[in-house]
Amino acid sequence: MVRGQLTENINKIAKKHIGREITQEELRLIPYIQYIMVNEQKIDPRRINADDRVIIEKWKQKGYMDGTKPRLTITKEFWNFMCDILFESYVLNAHEDVK
Repeated sequence: MVRGQLTENINKIAKKHIGREITQEELRLIPYIQYIMVNEQKIDPRRINADDRVIIEKWKQKGYMDGTKPRLTITKEFWNFMCDILFESYVLNAHEDVK
């Protein structure tokens, strides 16, 4: 299994947390958002593309995050979603690659 690859298990996690499947583009954006939240809490516009901006705007509209304050904020539920997705897609799959 390739790390960061969208799988059925990842979409099961997504459905559990946000009620829908996610796209490969969303999956690839999640590590960056997680990094931002544990560091400066500001998105560097030079590090995201137009597709990422659309995804982030959709997440804001759903109430998962708020970028209107000086720093980006996210809900605890969205944080848990990201952590579960990252564990499944990068941590577990990394161990499978070693086998």
